[in-house]
Amino acid sequence: MDINNSVALVTGANRGLGRAFAQRLLERGARKVYATARRPETVDLPGVEVLALDVTDPDSVRAAAAAASDVSLLVNNAGIQTGTDLVTGSMDGVRLELETNLLGPLGLIRELAPTLARNGGGAIVNVLSAMSWFGVNGANTYHLTKAAAWAMTNGVRLELAEQGTLVTAVHLGLADTDMSSGWPVAKLAPSDLADAALDGVQAGSAEVLADQWSRDVKARLPLAPEEFNAEMGRALSTLSAA
Repeated sequence: MDINNSVALVTGANRGLGRAFAQRLLERGARKVYATARRPETVDLPGVEVLALDVTDPDSVRAAAAAASDVSLLVNNAGIQTGTDLVTGSMDGVRLELETNLLGPLGLIRELAPTLARNGGGAIVNVLSAMSWFGVNGANTYHLTKAAAWAMTNGVRLELAEQGTLVTAVHLGLADTDMSSGWPVAKLAPSDLADAALDGVQAGSAEVLADQWSRDVKARLPLAPEEFNAEMGRALSTLSAA
């Protein structure tokens, strides 16, 4: 798929990675960019078409999809991390992360899949995480939702292949956003993440590993669980001490 002259819809486009996606899409020649946010007044990027969208509200999802009937590229970026653990954390926190990080993107895909088919197939980008593959105490619900979103992405890719829709999973470690502000370590610039993802779309890639951290984590997946967890513990300790 060619980014030039595409029509994109980006979720969570008021800040961080979503804003970077919207900006780089414009700079790379997208004909139109729908920049969506739960509070549309917080979108401050010139040149975009702003839409209200709360991905946890099915009526809001349907309204945004109906307004964007010319979309050829969907970027599912909106997400949250509440710091909720699975056993001792609040079930409300678990449900909110699932609604935002898994069911919201899936709802948008379901609503926009016919639109993408009518517009030639197009592409979907799901912004995932290296935490699709590992948990950590204090963020195990986030791990759950990103692992489920990875599985959802793989399933959707199979279901939409016949209509010619590319589905690209984007994994990263830490990007320099509000969500990662508590980690005083080197982070990926949001614009670099957006470029890596869009390069992947143009190349027809099903998966983008946007940084060395995500590549290293995925390379460990063949290990036995005990060895994997031990290696991840050491890696996280090194990261925290850096």
